Amino acid sequence: MLQNQQKTQVVGVDANIDRTTLAVVDIRGNIIKQDHFPTSDYPFVGDYVSVLTERIMNLAEQSVGYENIRSVGISISSGNFRTGCLENAPNMPWKGVIPLAAMLRDQLGMAVALANNAHVMALGEHAFGAAHGMRDFVLISLGSGVGSCLWCNGQVHLGANGFAGEVGHACIVTGGRQCNCGKQGCLEAYASARGILQTAKEVMEESTESSKMRLVERLTPQIITELCEKGDALAIETYRRTGHILGIALANYASLFNPEAFILAGPVSKAGRWLLEPASDSFEEHVFHNLVGKVKLVMSTIDDDQRNVLGASVLAWEVKEYSLFK
Repeated sequence: MLQNQQKTQVVGVDANIDRTTLAVVDIRGNIIKQDHFPTSDYPFVGDYVSVLTERIMNLAEQSVGYENIRSVGISISSGNFRTGCLENAPNMPWKGVIPLAAMLRDQLGMAVALANNAHVMALGEHAFGAAHGMRDFVLISLGSGVGSCLWCNGQVHLGANGFAGEVGHACIVTGGRQCNCGKQGCLEAYASARGILQTAKEVMEESTESSKMRLVERLTPQIITELCEKGDALAIETYRRTGHILGIALANYASLFNPEAFILAGPVSKAGRWLLEPASDSFEEHVFHNLVGKVKLVMSTIDDDQRNVLGASVLAWEVKEYSLFK
């Protein structure tokens, strides 16, 4: 059967709680044109999908032409690749089970694939980043939430229902902090941005030591990192405690799955050595003894926005091509 020339561009979309970034990406992973808009401006998912559709169409027309786009890939927290749905996302403004991929497909008239942000980050890291060439690794996403993607024997492991890797909602402290998912003691309540701020509050309440954290009206993990660089003892203690908890969780993960490496990505990972060193120490202390010294903990070096839209573009190539306009 004769076919027209194959389409060589897709659109990658990274949707998080604050901002949605989208980009036209070619078959070699080159970002041709990029755009973004505030996710939080659209509390109703129908309005959000309409705006996203318009943005994708405009971006395509301004770059390679809408008719030359093959498909769209979406990275979003609590996205289920198997169903194409956003399912009960604790960190997004829309609640319940939402057939987001189908909604966007119907408005765009082309194939749409959707997956959890950690899944998409792993695709980006495997194709373009620190996990390139690895067959067994775990991507840990640290941001407004905590997620992971298990890459096993050269492919993503999704589990029976598409929810494999929800390490952020594994209980790490019995009767611990309240998590947004409704449970207590989840890793996310300690290692996410919100969890780190709670730890900082506890550290300051437990000590009379001076700290510039006390003077900051709107504290963020980034500011805490900056204070660590300046030698602020309570800021350093905040990340030490966070790293200790994270290391225990990763040790449990490694003891079960024996990955070659953990790739830490997302905004919280920008804490660098202040988080990585205590996490590594805790990991080696708690991991199965035959794995001591054999599993790497690596910080992603790719810009978050770039990796996530590139990962979403990889996802877009995995969906069967479909178009209303053929």
